[in-house]
Amino acid sequence: MANELRPEDLKAAALDSKAWPYEEARKLLKRYEKAPPAKGHVLFETGYGPSGLPHIGTFNEVLRTTMVRHAFEAMSDIPTRLIAFSDDMDGLRKVPDNVPNKEMLAEYLGKPLTKIPDPFGTHESFAHHNNAMLRQFLDRYGFDYEFLSATDCYGSGRFDEALRGVLRQYDAIMGVMLPTLRKERQATYSPILPISSKSGIVLQVPVTVVDAENGIVRFQDEGGTVEQSILGGAAKLQWKVDWAMRWVALGVDYEMAGKDLIDSVTQSSKIARVLGARPPEGFNYEMFLDEKGEKISKSKGNGLSLDQWLTYGPQESLAFYIYREPKKAKSLHMGVIPRAIDDYWQFRGNWPAQELPQKLGNPVHHIHDGDVPAETLPVTFGLLLNLVGVLGDARPEQVWGYLANYVADADPARYPALDRLVGHALAFHRDFVAPTLVRRAPTESEAAALRELDAGLAGLTADSDVAVAVQDLVYEIGKTHYGKEALRDWFKVLYETLLGSSQGPRMGSFIALYGVENSRRLIAEALAREGSS
Repeated sequence: MANELRPEDLKAAALDSKAWPYEEARKLLKRYEKAPPAKGHVLFETGYGPSGLPHIGTFNEVLRTTMVRHAFEAMSDIPTRLIAFSDDMDGLRKVPDNVPNKEMLAEYLGKPLTKIPDPFGTHESFAHHNNAMLRQFLDRYGFDYEFLSATDCYGSGRFDEALRGVLRQYDAIMGVMLPTLRKERQATYSPILPISSKSGIVLQVPVTVVDAENGIVRFQDEGGTVEQSILGGAAKLQWKVDWAMRWVALGVDYEMAGKDLIDSVTQSSKIARVLGARPPEGFNYEMFLDEKGEKISKSKGNGLSLDQWLTYGPQESLAFYIYREPKKAKSLHMGVIPRAIDDYWQFRGNWPAQELPQKLGNPVHHIHDGDVPAETLPVTFGLLLNLVGVLGDARPEQVWGYLANYVADADPARYPALDRLVGHALAFHRDFVAPTLVRRAPTESEAAALRELDAGLAGLTADSDVAVAVQDLVYEIGKTHYGKEALRDWFKVLYETLLGSSQGPRMGSFIALYGVENSRRLIAEALAREGSS
């Protein structure tokens, strides 16, 4: 655990580790190798666009950034901060698919998200509702962060000096942006988006700088010429310029972004330099995809919600899935949850015996910031799902009754993590597995092998190690009836006729867990279906 690791040993190993959070943290060490930051801390930032409900892609950025932050703290004594920034002054471009009262929202297109009523009817605005959902989840996970709102930063004047800088460097910024735009867009583009004093809409109109020091610009609004200050929340900036201005105003040192924002990072970095600042360090991660291979989207609501994953799996399994291979596109749907749970526990089980360099490369080290809990898991989640599958509509206490066949001193108080997994398994089975289970009838030759398995189970002695004895029995019967090369076909027979699924557990472990007599009843039920297909 973390308190067993000497800081000097951890630092030395971290400086040499190839785990991606340490590789990222070393960029920040290099950034300040000559002198620490004048502001007295290293600032990490994550961004959130609250035009749709938060999803795992949003949570992903905060988690991965936090892992880099912790990696940096293992290497350096420079204090750190993490800001979760909401772009809640953006104008609503389209109505999201996954919200109520869509007709009402359509009336507010173009207005800042914090000026649009909450379609859920619970908060001051649509943005306030979505911001609250984000914060609630981040708080639930225990992130150490500071929440900042674009509306608050613009409106309070916090960004005013940086906005003056944008006006002073207006021509240079246009020089960065115009070559990246189509010809028709060049004619109307402006880095400044005034908010109309007449309609309240975030305007996409050309502007002329009148007085940079006082923040005055000129533009057309509803057929008339208007001169208006952009300070104090009367305007916001176009996305790429806004991002750069925020880096400069807040002094951001590190921010990662999705692969779809590579161009934005490039242009925003150029603009930050125009404004006299060094752009932050960071990297571009690959996108999460839904079951159809499409990018998940807040507005579409495809992929998984934060609450959905936590209904069917613990938060550690979500963190594990997010940690691994950040530069590789991964599917994100219900089907990945069971494997993520079991993989997490496998890596967690390996962690205590590993040498320090291996510990630092283990995902669970970063999930728990080195303080990996000591509890072990005596059964896999996959095995739990198979048990619940044959029990049907079971209660947790019934599942624990069967666990006593397999786990010494089986008790929820002794195994709290397993107890939580029982709840997740029951929910996952109820909503996703039960509707798909169909126990087919065995063929005549399959029935003969099943009868031999039943006879072997009947002959087990009381002192048998059930899991080992049954696994050996299953293999011998499989080799007799199917041959070594086709054992997979035998296992598939067992899964399809006894469990109703095309995949399943080690049968030795399952029968030890479910009980020999109960398993014989499953075989009897399967044999009763023989010839019925």
